[in-house]
Amino acid sequence: MANNQIGPKRLVVGAHYGLRDWMAQRATAILMAIYTAVILVLFLTGTRFTYESWVAVFAMPWFKFLSFAVIVALLYHAWVGMRDIWMDYVTHSVVLRLFFQIATIVWLIVCAAYAAQILWRV
Repeated sequence: MANNQIGPKRLVVGAHYGLRDWMAQRATAILMAIYTAVILVLFLTGTRFTYESWVAVFAMPWFKFLSFAVIVALLYHAWVGMRDIWMDYVTHSVVLRLFFQIATIVWLIVCAAYAAQILWRV
């Protein structure tokens, strides 16, 4: 009889690295959903929501930090997704895949710096 190694004693190589990324994407998605709900509540409960009141909301230090945390979560969420795309669909050339991954990292870092500049300008 052939030993197909199916069952609890099966050797699995590289297991569980995908679980960490899956959990990270779910956690960042939940954080972004909560932030969206907070923004929506602020918008819907505000009377005469003007530019000045919007600036006042973003001028609060705790809201700046919350906003930046959500931006970092969004960028990490995007990184996991893009890295998986590059790994799944650009498999024929390691050099090309590495180029796309480095370009993605640089782009996300630039976006984070620009977001921080915008948030702390208010």
